[in-house]
Amino acid sequence: MTITKAKGATMRLNHVNLAVTDVEPAKSFLMTYFGLRDLGGGNKNMAFLQDDEGLVLSMFKGKDIAYPATFHIGFIQASEAAVDDINARMKADGIDVAAPERSHGWTFYVRAPGGFLVEVLC
Repeated sequence: MTITKAKGATMRLNHVNLAVTDVEPAKSFLMTYFGLRDLGGGNKNMAFLQDDEGLVLSMFKGKDIAYPATFHIGFIQASEAAVDDINARMKADGIDVAAPERSHGWTFYVRAPGGFLVEVLC
């Protein structure tokens, strides 16, 4: 199947929805370490966050959530120092996170509150 967009039309990813076990800690985590902004309109069962490019990340409380093993969301950073800084802040805050390593970039993964996996890389 071929999809053709209208001439002159632009397309960008508008939003992503995650099911999480606990909305508030997941929301706080994303705001604290990745600068997402709360758009309001949420409650203890849902939240709407936005990044600097306009992408909306919505989260809804679910139960028995099981993402595939390779599923994750990623936050690309401008430099290795920025990756190291986020990693150090998480460790200082008591989050169990491995040190960054050279893989497909300078990267580390961390399990976020709410149950989803986050990659931080440059």
